[in-house]
Amino acid sequence: MAGRFLLRVGSTTLRLTRFNVAAGTPRRAVATVKGIPTDEEQATGLERSALQGLKKGKDYYSILKPTVHDGTKQDPYIVPCSINKRLVGCVCDEDNSQFVWFWLHEGPAQRCPSCGTHFQLVHQELPH
Repeated sequence: MAGRFLLRVGSTTLRLTRFNVAAGTPRRAVATVKGIPTDEEQATGLERSALQGLKKGKDYYSILKPTVHDGTKQDPYIVPCSINKRLVGCVCDEDNSQFVWFWLHEGPAQRCPSCGTHFQLVHQELPH
C-alpha cells in the first residue's frame, strides 16, 4: 500500500520536473509592495521611543557620545537626572584609585569638595 503511494508521488514529481513546474528555485517574499521596511517602520518599544527622541534632537537614553566640557564654572560637566538631586563621584586625579562622592542638587554649578571641578545637574524627562 505504501509502496504504491510512493510510486505515484514519485512519478507525479518526475512529470512536474520534466515540464519545469517544480524545478525552479523557490522564491520568498522578503519585502512588501512598498519595499524593505526601514528601521523607523520596524522598531518597537524602547527602540522606537529612542529613535523618535533622536529625531526631535533629544538623547533620552544616552546613546550618543557625551559632549566634552572643561569642568570650569563657565563650562561645567552636565549631569542629567530625572529628580532634583543625584549622587556624583569624581576622580580628582588621573592616577587616583578612589572616588570623591558628593550630592549634586539642581540649580547653579557646584564644585567637587576635593579638586574644585564644577558639575551642574540638568533636569531630563524620560519619554515613558
